[in-house]
Amino acid sequence: MIAVALGDIAAQLGGELSGDAALRITRIGSLQGATPSTLCFISDARYAAQLAQTRAGCVIVAPNLRDAAAARGAVIVTPDPYLYFARLSQWWVARSGPAFEPGIAASAVVDPSAQVDPTATVGALAVVEAGAMIASHAVVGAHCVVGAGARIGARTRLAAHVTFGAGCRVGSRCIVHSGAVIGADGFGFAPDGGTWVKIEQLGSVVIGDDVEIGANTCVDRGALDDTVIGDGVKIDNLVQVAHNVRIGEHTAIAGCVGISGSVTIGAHCTLAGGVGVNGHVTIADHVHIRGRAVVSHSIRKAGVYSGAFPIDENSAWEKNAATLRQLHSLRSRLRALEKKTP
Repeated sequence: MIAVALGDIAAQLGGELSGDAALRITRIGSLQGATPSTLCFISDARYAAQLAQTRAGCVIVAPNLRDAAAARGAVIVTPDPYLYFARLSQWWVARSGPAFEPGIAASAVVDPSAQVDPTATVGALAVVEAGAMIASHAVVGAHCVVGAGARIGARTRLAAHVTFGAGCRVGSRCIVHSGAVIGADGFGFAPDGGTWVKIEQLGSVVIGDDVEIGANTCVDRGALDDTVIGDGVKIDNLVQVAHNVRIGEHTAIAGCVGISGSVTIGAHCTLAGGVGVNGHVTIADHVHIRGRAVVSHSIRKAGVYSGAFPIDENSAWEKNAATLRQLHSLRSRLRALEKKTP
C-alpha cells in the first residue's frame, strides 16, 4: 500500500498546505467514506456542510472554504480543487498503478517486419501485423490486434482487446480503452436495384497526441480521405465516429453520441450524452451541445445549443419544424396585435 506525506504532495503539485506536512496519505477518496489517512477534495461550496462530518486527514478546497476546512484539520488550498484533483490522480497512479514490463509476451504474435521499441510492452496473445510500428514506452495490451502498417505513438496505451486497424496512426500519450475498434470500414454502400454494393474504404484513421478513447467506441476509417481526431480530444464509451469525420483539438464527446459521416467538429467543443449529428454538417469551434440534441444542420456560431424534435412522418415533420423555428417571432407579433386590440 502506498503512503505519501502530505508535504510531498504539496511539493509536487503546489497548493497552500496548512496542517501536518508529515501526515501519511494512503488513499484518495470521497468525503463520506474517508479515513484519517484519506485525501479528499471539494469543488463546490454546496458540499461545505460535509466538512464537519468527514474523517478525512486532509481536504483540498478553494480559498472561500479555507477557514471551514482548516477548522477541522489539514487543508490544501488551491484556486481550482477539481483541476488539482485531476493532476493528483495522475501523480498518484504514476506512483501506485500497475507497472508495465518492457518486452513481448511469449504468447504474442509479432510479424518479423514489425518494429517494436525495446521499451514498449506487447501483452499476452496480442497480434502485431506486418510493418506495424510500436514506439517507445507504448503498451499493447493482452489480446490486442495492431494491423499491418499501423503506428502506435510513444507512451500510448492500448488496453486489452483493442483492435487497431491496418494503416491507422495514433500519436503520443494516448489511451484507447478495451473493446474500442479503430479503423473498421465506414458504412459505405451503393444501391443497385434493391441490393447494396460495398464501397471499399480506402482512407485511414489519424489520431493526434493526448487523446483518450473510451471502451467499445468505434472510429471508422475514411472512404477516400482519412478520419481525423485532433490533439487532446476526449471520447467517452460507446461513441460512433463515422468515416471522414474530423474532430478539432480538445473537443470532449460523452457516451452514446453518434456522429455521421463527413462531419467536421471544431476545437474546444463539447457534445453531451446521446447527441446525434447528421452527416456532412460543420460545427464551429467552442460549440456546446446539450444531451440528446440532434444536430440536423451546420452550426456556424459558438455557443450552447439544445433540443430535439419528436419523430413524425417526414413531410409533416419538416412543416412543423419550420413553424417551430418561427414561434418566437409569431408570439411577438401576436402580443403586438393584442395590444392594439381594444
